[in-house]
Amino acid sequence: MRPLLLLLLLLLATAHGLDNLLYEPLLAGANLGGRVTGSTFVLEQPRCIFDNYNTSDIWLVVATTAGKGDFNDSAKVEMPKWSFQHFPANTSAYLTLDAMQYHYRCLEPNGELTVLRVGSETSCVNNISIPNCNGPLPGPGPYWVKFLALNGSEPVATTQWSGPITLKTARQIPSSPGTGGGRSGAMIAIAAILSVLLAILLAAFLVVLCSSEVCGVGSFRPDSASIQRYNTHHVYDQPAARL
Repeated sequence: MRPLLLLLLLLLATAHGLDNLLYEPLLAGANLGGRVTGSTFVLEQPRCIFDNYNTSDIWLVVATTAGKGDFNDSAKVEMPKWSFQHFPANTSAYLTLDAMQYHYRCLEPNGELTVLRVGSETSCVNNISIPNCNGPLPGPGPYWVKFLALNGSEPVATTQWSGPITLKTARQIPSSPGTGGGRSGAMIAIAAILSVLLAILLAAFLVVLCSSEVCGVGSFRPDSASIQRYNTHHVYDQPAARL
């Protein structure tokens, strides 16, 4: 049944003049930094694939698992219905990175690196007037992509779907064996006991310190040299002067 369905789809595409190209989009080489991030991924450009479609717009179709099965290659493409701003709330696929054939012309043998970063624009995320927005992907995926050549709104050529592309997600720090809520509570109790013991030791140290002359507490016997005796000079009454 499935081969028959595929055959019918192929005949339908041929009837509408849609060329099915054998090209399959690929991620850029693994040696490229940031090839896959939490909201973007990098594709190789489809060089020399659309040489026969000089008057066509070439779009990249990005789809979820559901969108991969629902997207109709042979139907007219209405924009901005398939714009990034409607994804994924209203559509399970969107079109982005509108280009012309000359953008993907064959390379000169100069070793030039040409790639496409999907999801690299943030300024147009909520701007419906920019249907070509290449906005950041909203989740880890997986996503599938393909290139679609349009003559106006009519599809004229399409590539194969890529393999699934899954974005990176933040990793949680793994807990060591035996750790858990009980271990955390024990650690908190031990820390509290140590804090109390430290406070007791500090108080004892201050008591010992203040028992010396530093704090002026305790028996203080003044040195005898610090006491000086003064003999009062008695003034003897002089006999009254006799006249």
